[in-house]
Amino acid sequence: MKYRSTRGQAKNYSFEEAVMAGLGPDGGLFIPQAIPSLPQNWRQAWSNYTFQQLAAEILSLYIDDSEIPRADLEKLIERSYATFRSSDVTPLAKIKDGFYVMELFHGPTFAFKDVALQFVGNLFEYFLERRNRQETKEGHVHRLTVVGATSGDTGSAAIYGLRNKKNVSVFILHPRGRVSPIQEAQMTTVLDANVHNLAVEGTFDDCQDIVKNLFGNKEFNNRHHLGAVNSINWARILAQTVYYFQAYFSLLRSLNLDPASPEAEAIKFDFSVPTGNFGDILAGYYAYRMGLPVNKLLIATNENDILYRFFRSSAYEKQTGSDGGVKATLSPAMDILVSSNFERLLWYLARETDSDEGKTVNEELCDKAGQTVASWMQELKENGVFKVSDQVVLKAREIFDAARVSDQETSNTIREYYEPTGDVKPYVLDPHTAVGVAAANELIEREQLRSYPAGSDILICLATAHPAKFSEAVENALKTNPHFDFQKDVLPTEFIGLLEKERRVTFVERAEPQLVMNVIETELRKEGITF
Repeated sequence: MKYRSTRGQAKNYSFEEAVMAGLGPDGGLFIPQAIPSLPQNWRQAWSNYTFQQLAAEILSLYIDDSEIPRADLEKLIERSYATFRSSDVTPLAKIKDGFYVMELFHGPTFAFKDVALQFVGNLFEYFLERRNRQETKEGHVHRLTVVGATSGDTGSAAIYGLRNKKNVSVFILHPRGRVSPIQEAQMTTVLDANVHNLAVEGTFDDCQDIVKNLFGNKEFNNRHHLGAVNSINWARILAQTVYYFQAYFSLLRSLNLDPASPEAEAIKFDFSVPTGNFGDILAGYYAYRMGLPVNKLLIATNENDILYRFFRSSAYEKQTGSDGGVKATLSPAMDILVSSNFERLLWYLARETDSDEGKTVNEELCDKAGQTVASWMQELKENGVFKVSDQVVLKAREIFDAARVSDQETSNTIREYYEPTGDVKPYVLDPHTAVGVAAANELIEREQLRSYPAGSDILICLATAHPAKFSEAVENALKTNPHFDFQKDVLPTEFIGLLEKERRVTFVERAEPQLVMNVIETELRKEGITF
């Protein structure tokens, strides 16, 4: 399996090269040169697999045995998920018949990013150790300087995945004052020598732009061998595809259905995904393209709604207004102006709308798709907007739909599911998951989609974070309920005393790449690293 850039100028990268580079040299994102199909007997063969066994099967379709031998891959996977609090890794919680929540927050930092970043951290270490064993030049050691931006959860998940990793230094940029107190504490209380937190005056998009600028700076990148942990890194998307399959098989097992039975084959799955940078739902798209029976992927956005507006207007347009157009909401991990991973989907949409029934999807069409995406990204950079044809949006609508959820609707949804009526089981939603649930309910009404349950229809909403990470939003939504007790109902023991722990963080007074580069080099020298 080889990898290419969405902007067309980089091709035939190995998995290791794509993962270690993070971003293509042309500024594009790496994608597989072909999406593999599932084995013919996958439904029955994988039906009783653990999460780890599923991961080994799915990841091996994208990673050649010559790059990572199967035995090594299985060890990496086992090590990555050994610290998860649920034996299922990403268990399903039934809310009512036909409606489930897939809990992605059972990793060390209580957020879905752990699923990918525990694996990515071990992957980086594996590749570096192998390179250093093979290196013949005396005294030369391969190192990686990991640089990432976070709107909250990526940072802590990356830090917990990379802390104390040999020959890795990690620098995480977060927008000062724009992450929840628990998220900030999870990052800044990790005092390992190779971990560095940078609080930047600005927004998440400012932080993300700085990271992309550093990767595009050839001199700086070559000097420090930058590595990416944001979902621009293909390994993150790949690891996240696994839990869509896990949800499918967990659901069939809970219903006591043989995966090869007509009843199982008739089930229609919709996934509602709280969406900021588009990585989580993109993983669902790859699962769908591989052959998982997905009916609809619902893009759930908060008031930072560039994706929702794209599906309404065919224009991908940054919001304008005060504070760079980014609105601070109750779901801060989704407070993003531009969804970086959407570029990957755009490449497929461009390629497939350029072909027709009589045209084979060939290398010429792939190159043309790269040129189209590069021109769209240039328009976005220069004008803050680009517009696609109606045909492109129609192609996207074959599998995607989108909804926008306000803060008031978010609070109402948290309250509604904690104080349910009828056959709904009480459940404490974090604000991001509440956006996903509210979006699903809106789309059912607006588009007159089927209600759940209706025969074999199943809705699964991805629960992306533990509600304790967003205590203020949850407590404000439920403060009128006399039975609600945050400490008893929500707070994990791991969070007790976290806000009082010692912290280490460097403040960056302006969102400027040079200031961040200066901090990185200062901190690397403190680690004793020469360059």
